[in-house]
Amino acid sequence: MENLKLDATKDTPEINFDAQQHLIEVRGKSYPENTAEFYSPIFAWMEKYLSQLKDEEVTVNMDIIYFNSSSSKVLLDFFETLENAAGNGSNITVNWFYEEGDEDSLEFGEEFQEDFNSLNFKVVQKES
Repeated sequence: MENLKLDATKDTPEINFDAQQHLIEVRGKSYPENTAEFYSPIFAWMEKYLSQLKDEEVTVNMDIIYFNSSSSKVLLDFFETLENAAGNGSNITVNWFYEEGDEDSLEFGEEFQEDFNSLNFKVVQKES
């Protein structure tokens, strides 16, 4: 399966989905003008990738420094997609990174952690 790599822009995050390394990374800011248009190919890739998993361990690194309300909904859908795969036996670890002192990001990570019990969801403070 082909990897998916999108460079960050001023309002969209960097996307690095590596099917061979079983690594999914989202880094940066997420407030695209058209959230559905930006994230649609990302969800298509994820669904195809997750449907092909056997017993591989998948690592998801989320380093979102800012997201708007429409991106918040996308993040819920993103984690729900991963949660469904984990509920079907996939071994998925999510690392939610936040900066020291960024209480908002910490709280979002903790809320996501509470909502998605099938995922091995870790809230991780970034190294200074």
